[in-house]
Amino acid sequence: MRLRFTKMQGLGNDFVVVDATGSPFALSPAAIRRVADRHFGVGCDQLLVVEPGSAPGVDFRYRIFNADGGEVEQCGNGARCFVRYVHDHGLTDKRQIRVETRAGLIAPRLEEDGSVTVDMGVPRLVPSEIPFLSESDAIVQLLEVAGEMVAITAVSMGNPHAVQVVADADTAPVAVQGPVIESHPRFPARVNAGFVQVVDEHAVRLRVYERGAGETLACGTGACAAVVAVILRGLAQSPVRVSTRGGDLSIAWGGPGQPVFMTGPAVSVFEGEMLLDPL
Repeated sequence: MRLRFTKMQGLGNDFVVVDATGSPFALSPAAIRRVADRHFGVGCDQLLVVEPGSAPGVDFRYRIFNADGGEVEQCGNGARCFVRYVHDHGLTDKRQIRVETRAGLIAPRLEEDGSVTVDMGVPRLVPSEIPFLSESDAIVQLLEVAGEMVAITAVSMGNPHAVQVVADADTAPVAVQGPVIESHPRFPARVNAGFVQVVDEHAVRLRVYERGAGETLACGTGACAAVVAVILRGLAQSPVRVSTRGGDLSIAWGGPGQPVFMTGPAVSVFEGEMLLDPL
C-alpha cells in the first residue's frame, strides 16, 4: 500500500501527519514503527492522524501514535502541527477549531503571525487521575529511581508527566533516569519524565524523556506540565517562556482549575509517499 503523508515539526519534535478524513486509518503498530524508523522509514517522534469529528460542534478527531506504535492521549507540539495541517490542506477555513482527542476536547487557534495557540485544558493533579499511585495529594512527592530518592511533581495534561526541578538542564540525568521513570511501577500507564531548570520567574529550560519515544527536542505537554509544576512550587509566575533544545514555547496558566495555554510554531517540512508492505 502507498501511504501519503506530510512531514511536520514543532520545535524539532517531528511528526508524520496522515489525512484519514476520507478513508479509515488502518496501520498496524508494526507499520507505524516502520514509518517512524529513521533508517528504514520516514522518521518521526509521533505519527498523527486527522479524522472527522464524531460529535456535533467538533471539527476533527486527533489521534497520536508514538514511534513504538502505541496510541497515546495527547501531544502538544503535535496539536499545533495539526491545526497548521488542516489549514494548509484546505480541510477548514476556521482560525480556531474544536478537536477531540483521547484526553478530551482541545481548541487550537491559528494566530495572525502563523504561530498556534492551544487551549490544553485544565491540568489534573489528583494522583488517581494522572494516574500515579500515591496516598498523598502533595505537590512534591518522593520517587525512588535507581536507588535514589527524587522529588517530582506529577501532572496530567491529558497524558502523564513526572516533573523534577534540576540545577542545570544540560547536565540533568535524562538518559539515565528518563527510562527508569518512564516505566516506574507507580505510574501504571507509564509517564513522561521532565527535567526543568528555573532561570527566573518567567523563564525555564526543559528536557523531556517521552513515553514511547525517548528524549525529544521538545515536548508541548511536557512544557505545560513543567510550568504547572514550577508555578505550584512557587518558583515561577505566568506567563513562562519554556526553552527546549528545539526552541521556545510560551505557556500561560492562571492557577488550579484554570486551563493551560500554549503558543508556539508549527512548520511543514515536506510532502511524501511511502510504499508499505501489505498489512
